[in-house]
Order: sequence, then C-alpha cells, then structure tokens
Amino acid sequence: MKICCIGAGYVGGPTMAMIAKKCPEIPVTVVDINQARIDAWNSDTLPVYEPGLDEVVKEARGRNLFFTTEVDKGIQEADIIFVSVNTPTKTYGTGAGKAADLKFVELCARRIAEVANGDKIIVEKSTLPVRTAESIRRILAGSGKPYNFQVISNPEFLAEGTAMEDLTEPDRVLIGGEESEAGDKAVAALVDVYAHWVPRERILTTNVWSSELSKLTANAFLAQRVSSINAISALCEATEANVSEVARAIGTDSRIGPKFLKSSVGFGGSCFQKDILNLVYLCEHFGLPEVAAYWEQVIAMNDYQKRRFVDRIVKTLFNTVSGKKIAILGFAFKKDTNDTRESPAIYVCRDLLEEQANVAVYDPKVTPETIYRDLQTDASDERVSIMTDPYEAMKDAHAVVILTEWDAFKDYDWQKVYDNMLKPAFVFDGRNILDLNKLREIGFEATGIGQGGKRGTM
Repeated sequence: MKICCIGAGYVGGPTMAMIAKKCPEIPVTVVDINQARIDAWNSDTLPVYEPGLDEVVKEARGRNLFFTTEVDKGIQEADIIFVSVNTPTKTYGTGAGKAADLKFVELCARRIAEVANGDKIIVEKSTLPVRTAESIRRILAGSGKPYNFQVISNPEFLAEGTAMEDLTEPDRVLIGGEESEAGDKAVAALVDVYAHWVPRERILTTNVWSSELSKLTANAFLAQRVSSINAISALCEATEANVSEVARAIGTDSRIGPKFLKSSVGFGGSCFQKDILNLVYLCEHFGLPEVAAYWEQVIAMNDYQKRRFVDRIVKTLFNTVSGKKIAILGFAFKKDTNDTRESPAIYVCRDLLEEQANVAVYDPKVTPETIYRDLQTDASDERVSIMTDPYEAMKDAHAVVILTEWDAFKDYDWQKVYDNMLKPAFVFDGRNILDLNKLREIGFEATGIGQGGKRGTM
C-alpha cells in the first residue's frame, strides 16, 4: 500500500508524519504545489511549529515519508489519497461570509480524475460541508475512466499545540464511507492503517454524511462552550464575581466538565469560526433559520468579547490610547503554535491601531512577516514594532496586553518590567495566566478577563 496526501499544511504534514512513523512499511508522500513549503518540510526549519513534530518528521523523512511538488506522480502511485487542502470561508458570490469555499477541493478531485491510472480511495481530510463527498464522486465518475473511486470521510480532530499528542493517542478516529461492499472495503483499508497504533474501539465508522457533519458539530460545541463562559465573564466583571471561580464551580459538575471553560479574549484558529459559519450556512440552506441563528450567536459573542476587551483598555487608559505605546505579548491564536489564523491578537491590534495607538508586538514563534501581513501593513509603518526581546517590547510602554497564553510569560521578571514602564503601569491579561494580586503588589494596575473580584488568578 502507498499513501499520498495532497496539501502540506497544518493538518496534512503532521498527520502524514505520524502515519509514516507508526506504519514504517507504508510509503507516505505529501505533495503540494507550493515549492517553498515543500522545501521547508525537507529542511531543519519546518513550516509548522508543533511540540514533538520535528522528532517525528526526522525519524521518518527519507525512510518512508517524502515531501515533493510532484503531484501527479504522487496521485498515480498511491492507493489511498488524502485531500488536505484549505477550505476557507467564501469571500464572494453565493454564501459569501459563511459557506466554505471548495474550489481547492474541486481542483484536487479534477486532478485525481485526470491523472489516475487505477482504483483509488480518496479520503476527505479537510473540513467540508455535508454532501461534499457526493460532489467529489460525481467529478471522479465524470472522468469516464474504468476505475473504482471510493470517497470516504476522515475528519481531523487535532488541537494545535497538542497535535502530536492528539495523533498519538486520539480520543477517536472517525471514518465514514459509502454503505456498499466497495465502500466497506475502502473503510476497512483505512481502519487497518490507523489500527497500527489506535485501539480498534476508538475507531468509529459511520456513513459519509454523519462523518462530515460530526466534524462541524464538534467544533461548534467546543466554540459554544468558550462563548458561553466568555458571556459570563462580562457579567462577572459587572457583579464583582470571578469567572475562574465560577468556571471551577460549574466544571466540577460531571454533566458539564471542566474543559473549554477558560475565559479569554476570544477563540481563534482556522476551524472554529469557519466551521460554525459553514454550519450556519447549511442550516439556512436547508430552511432552518432558527437553528442558524442559534449557532451564529456563538460567533457574535466571540466578536463582542474582543471588542469589549479593547474598549476596556481604551477606557482604562483615560479614554485614549492615541500615541501611547502598547506592548502586545503573544500573537499566535494559542500557545505552542505559530498559527495566527483568526487570532484575537489580530483584531485587538487592528482596533488599537484604529485608536491611533503604537503597538510593540512580541511572540516567540510567529515571524515578523506573518504579523505585518495579518495587520495589513509593513515595516515602514512606524506605529507597529515587531520585537525579538519581550523586555524591550514592554520598555517605556503605557500598558502590557497579553493575548496568547505562552507559559514563559508567567516567569518574567515583572518587577523589572514595572520599573521600565511609564506610570501608572497597566497590565491587561487577556488569557488569565498571571497572578493579578502579585502584580498589584508590585504596583501594576492589573486586570484580567472576568476578574471582578479581588483575588486575581494564576
């Protein structure tokens, strides 16, 4: 058996690296038309930062893991082809702003149809709307070739920052296939790959449509929890309750559980917003406006949380940040990743710049090129400074704003930071990772999310 993955991004690269490591007898080839990205995967500086990924790639690369731009060759030689390309939210035409843009998926399907030289199992790895598999099947059938093409759904449930742990010991592997003899064989072939290291009881099989919808639903439920606790954080600040204490209290209820109840400036990443908007569009398409409105409110609450955070900064800094230096700690959407897609930091920084602030940005893993791109500016913009030293970022600043929960931020010499800031010195902890009481003892005016009480948080 040979495996090919079209798309060398945050999902395709790590997933194929893990399969190659766990299945050394299976050649795994990752193909992408982006030469620079492929070159990075073949170098010592991978394009994706994930704890543990370097070791996995170095173990398998050159043995049975290969990265190349030879897309047609990869397709022709593979028995199983994973499609792991980007499916962004449409910015044009019908469904703009909500529906998934499937142009890259369709291009993959048409390429497979054009160059395939035998039977193929096509695996949807990208997050796709329900019934996308049917579209792929029709494109493949339209090739007129006498081959058996089976399209199955195998959505990823990785959390960036813990992707390698999630791949090593997944909660579940979901595989959906056509309910036919040929479909059953295709599903069984993929089950056998994962069964090299995943217990069989964690490999769930469904029909294709259930698998596609399960991915969207899982992300919607997780995002809903974040928006729910963030909604309560606003009430905590108004009533002098402490959102961390509230989350701990309700999280001990076995029916609720503690996960995804950590209040913050808002969720980001490539999946949550995109998948919920996709779900909203599907509900509207199938004539379920009340269901669509319900899920759309999850996004509305997330946007509100980011705006509310910026408003609080401006109000606290005497109703103006014009000309003031604001130190931004963290630009990635979460710790242990260099991914900035839909990061709250982007929107907070843009709003601060709109208020005429000067921002000094520090993140240990995000490149200056990425930050400038996300802020739609460049190095000539004097309002934006990209710093390599966090203490320099905070020197002479009016306020420090924490937007990513990097563990290192907790261990800074905050007395040194205070001594080198303008007074009064403000800290706005958008991730609730610092001990606010200790900061206040130093002299900071420190606030967190939902920290209406006096206790602060660790």
